[in-house]
Amino acid sequence: MRLSKRSEVDPFIVMDVMDAAARAEAAGRHIIHMEVGQPGTPAPVGARAALVKAMEAGSLGYTVALGLPALRARIAALYGERHGLDISPDRVIVTSGSSGAFLLAFTALFDAGDRVALGSPCYPSYRQILSALSLTPVDIPTTPEDRYQPTPNSLPNDIQGLIAASPANPTGTMLDRPALSALIEATQSRGAAFVSDEIYHGLDFGQKAVSALEISHDAYVINSFSKYFSMTGWRVGWMVVPEDHVRTIERLAQNMFICPPHASQIAALAAMECHEELQANVDVYKTNRALMLEGLAGAGFTKIAPPDGAFYIYADVSDLTPDARAFAADILAEVGVAVTPGVDFDKLRGHGTLRFSYARSTNDITEGLKRLRNFMLLRGFIA
Repeated sequence: MRLSKRSEVDPFIVMDVMDAAARAEAAGRHIIHMEVGQPGTPAPVGARAALVKAMEAGSLGYTVALGLPALRARIAALYGERHGLDISPDRVIVTSGSSGAFLLAFTALFDAGDRVALGSPCYPSYRQILSALSLTPVDIPTTPEDRYQPTPNSLPNDIQGLIAASPANPTGTMLDRPALSALIEATQSRGAAFVSDEIYHGLDFGQKAVSALEISHDAYVINSFSKYFSMTGWRVGWMVVPEDHVRTIERLAQNMFICPPHASQIAALAAMECHEELQANVDVYKTNRALMLEGLAGAGFTKIAPPDGAFYIYADVSDLTPDARAFAADILAEVGVAVTPGVDFDKLRGHGTLRFSYARSTNDITEGLKRLRNFMLLRGFIA
């Protein structure tokens, strides 16, 4: 039986790293996980308690395709709290994780063959989802001087869309209001759709993350409960779309997903009220970030763009190795620290970069930095 050409997407290398780390752990080794963008904390206590109560009260069946009305209303209210915006709950669509939102967005906005731009390095699944939908991802190489973010002058004229992320994965850098405004204006002047990945909002250290909705309502904004709300495996996210796009998204969601997971929606609604616990998580990330910036520099990883948000540090290691994937494998094998090679994020230059995640406990980060320094000492990169 033949396979389609659009199914020929690249593997997600970080998942291979996770698999290698899991095998090492199964063999009895203690591995420090800096490879995966997953909080080390569980879903908030209130979220888990709400789900237990709901399960004891009765069965959890299908919800409406756009999500529980109460959850949509609470998400809309979040934009008032964070950004001073009055967003109608009608524009909010609850999705099966941000991945479900990207599938819906790309299907609604683009036709087969359309060219969709994205800054490189970027979250690799953008490219693979676009390719699987018979769309053409167009990488825009970014620079440390521009904090690894696309700029208006870098946009091709023949694109039908742009995906931007702030804070970004893998770099953690953000677009301030003037930069985001200019990027949206440049995109719209080309008649292209602007898709804003905002799943790391709430995880910012210094300046506050700006939502594309503060600048234009003619955009798709995608978010998730995975990162700030510490609910990766629950697979629940959301998107905010222009009002006249809602029915189109609804029809697609009905047929693609029926509805988001009912149980996850109940937990997500309760999680939004767990302010103290969520802020405590952010405080840990802030501590870890400071440790990483100092510790990585001390270990010889000096070429980085200091992250504004998320929980990643992206390092240029091209002066240390021509093969970041092999370098990451050596770090795991020799000192038991799992890190992600940049080949996932940048097809052209990723062989010379590594991504470090600081989403785990502070004790893990401290231990991981010690091990990384030992690795670099043994390799003779530092004295």
